[in-house]
Amino acid sequence: MASVTIRNLSDATHRALKLRAARNRRSLEAEIREILNDAVFPSRRVKKKGSSGAEIKLGAELAKLGRRFGGIELKID
Repeated sequence: MASVTIRNLSDATHRALKLRAARNRRSLEAEIREILNDAVFPSRRVKKKGSSGAEIKLGAELAKLGRRFGGIELKID
C-alpha cells in the first residue's frame, strides 16, 4: 500500500481530525483514510445510522417527531 505525508497541516486541523477520529472510535490515520476514501469514491459511501458523516433525513425525522407528539397544526396565511 502507498503512504502519503501531509506537510504544513495546521494545529487546529490536526486537533479537529483527532477529535473526529475519537468520536468515530478510530485512530487518526484510519479517520484520514475514511475521509479520503469518501472524497474520491462518494458512490461507495456506506450510510451508517448514528455515526459521524451519516446522512440525516431531516424531513423523516421531523415527521417521526410530529407523530410522537400527536402532530401539530400550522396556520399559514
